[in-house]
Amino acid sequence: MNHTPLDWGILVAFVVLVATTALLTRPLVRGVADFLAAGRTAGRYILSVSQGIAALGAITVVGMLEMNYVAGFQQTWWGFTSAIVVLLVAVSGWVIYRFRETRCLTLAEFFERRYSRSFRIFAGLLAYISGIINFGIFPAVEARFFIHFVGLPTELNAAGLAVPTFALLVFLLLGAALLFVYLGGQVAVIVTDFVQGLFVSAVFVGITVYLLRIVRWDQIAAALASAPADASLLNPFHTSQVRDFNFWYFLIGMAGIVYGTMSWQGTQGYNASARSAHEARMASVLYAWRMIPQSLVLLVVPVVAYTVLHHPDFADKAERVGSLLSGAGSETLQNQIRVPLVLTTLLPAGLMGAFTAVMLAASVTTLGTYMHSWGSILVQDVLVPLRGEPLAPRAHLAWLRLSMAGVALFTFAFSLLFQQSQYIFLFFAVTGAIFAGGSGAVIIGGLYWRRGTSAAAFTAMILGALISVGGIVIHQIRPGFFINGQVFWAIAMAAASAGYIVVSLFGRGEPARLKALLHRGAAADPIEPEGNVERPARGWRALAMGSGFSGSDRAIYVATYAWTFGWVAVFAIGTAINLARGASDAAWAGFWRVYVGIQIAAACLVVVWFAAGGIRDLVRMLRELRGMRRDSSDDGFVRREP
Repeated sequence: MNHTPLDWGILVAFVVLVATTALLTRPLVRGVADFLAAGRTAGRYILSVSQGIAALGAITVVGMLEMNYVAGFQQTWWGFTSAIVVLLVAVSGWVIYRFRETRCLTLAEFFERRYSRSFRIFAGLLAYISGIINFGIFPAVEARFFIHFVGLPTELNAAGLAVPTFALLVFLLLGAALLFVYLGGQVAVIVTDFVQGLFVSAVFVGITVYLLRIVRWDQIAAALASAPADASLLNPFHTSQVRDFNFWYFLIGMAGIVYGTMSWQGTQGYNASARSAHEARMASVLYAWRMIPQSLVLLVVPVVAYTVLHHPDFADKAERVGSLLSGAGSETLQNQIRVPLVLTTLLPAGLMGAFTAVMLAASVTTLGTYMHSWGSILVQDVLVPLRGEPLAPRAHLAWLRLSMAGVALFTFAFSLLFQQSQYIFLFFAVTGAIFAGGSGAVIIGGLYWRRGTSAAAFTAMILGALISVGGIVIHQIRPGFFINGQVFWAIAMAAASAGYIVVSLFGRGEPARLKALLHRGAAADPIEPEGNVERPARGWRALAMGSGFSGSDRAIYVATYAWTFGWVAVFAIGTAINLARGASDAAWAGFWRVYVGIQIAAACLVVVWFAAGGIRDLVRMLRELRGMRRDSSDDGFVRREP
């Protein structure tokens, strides 16, 4: 094994801390809205940190390490432009603000209120199917990581029986996550995710600093410069031979940021958990800062790994990793474990255990969050609407827990049987697009366009699903098919949008009552006046700041604008220089060294800042959950007026 007693001690202590935290949340769940949306009590910092680690996942770490090993620094360069898109989406409250105003507990509840109950059931079922297929490889990828990173044997002996380690780990990961969800629903999810999120960010910064001390920058620059001329890992303008993670991959991703805001329902519980629409928007604005420690380590680790495997100074380590990879199975599996295996040759005792704890945290948080999401969607958006009447609170909670157990059982079987044939992120793109390919048009049209019709919503969802399912089938039949999952997603988005617009324009029916749906004007909800203040039509509206913003809100906005547009200016200047006369690999290496240094300083600041803000939010959240009155009818069921 690759772990010392110190490493195992760190791992056990971390597990005990998280388990204790989950147990303490159990008495706070007293109703369906608590189980599904934490009673809508989450502040911006706890929401941002928790949702960040929930969306990260051990599988996402493995996928990012896999992608950046192939793409190098080009992903970061093109990410400067996507940062503008992310910023504008965040500060405008695009989709997120209006959805929170509806007070819906799930996206499909909004679909029923905006379109029809039949569409809610259809969309809920489609989201569920898309989600559990996408989710199906999570524990499989993560179990393989732990086997190779920790150095576990392929089989373990238990009472004289040989138990496959892979199957046992998949079972244990799913079981631990399911236990946390059973204990406290979304309250447990948010609180445990927050504790783990702070730990993960701090360890990420520590690992980054350590790796850059033992692998010198001149070694990194030399190794990256040895890549093929048209598949550069330093110069983003010399990447014509990068097949999958190239310019078009990132361009489609930028379009998807706008189109797919809130489409992906893997963390749907967070969409309804904010204290108000304003807090939901501020949590979104904080995304740019919360991502810094995560993005930093997921950039530095793969380029360090590439250096170890390609620089002569590390030939002994490269040989060791190569021998381990040779027995790892298919090329797809080797791609997933290559960078983690390099880490086993670099990290000392203590950091090995800390990184294992990080990956365990990322695994359990995401598995729990996704089980909560898909299980609740099946109950809230398919079974209860089909039943036609609300459930009693105790029965409702029992149905939710049973549904989540069903998700765990399906995922266990899928992980053991499914053969993955493409990069993790390409698999995510095509499976996620079964729902997200059409849902973007339906969400945007439903929140912003009165003319959108139920028939148009059905059309968009069906088109997006058919194109995406076709992509999955093709890749199972022909693994090397020239259209990858990201491109299939782009085709699905375009077809669904066109279908929604055309069918709506030629359809009939009364325009939707958007003000009533959003609780504005005469329909304003007295419970949440802060979340329903409409922004002014002029003045600060240009920067998406209105009269309801505090001084700290404005400071966060201004700092976010300065940070984002500063890097955009760097992108514009760098692009102009490269188009005019080009830049050498040495110049690019110097630039990336400065960039990484700035990111390390910013990451240290973010860890302290979000810890302080998150602890404040946590205390207020727990206080409100203890004292608030519950409404038994707040269960996501749409009751028709007599």
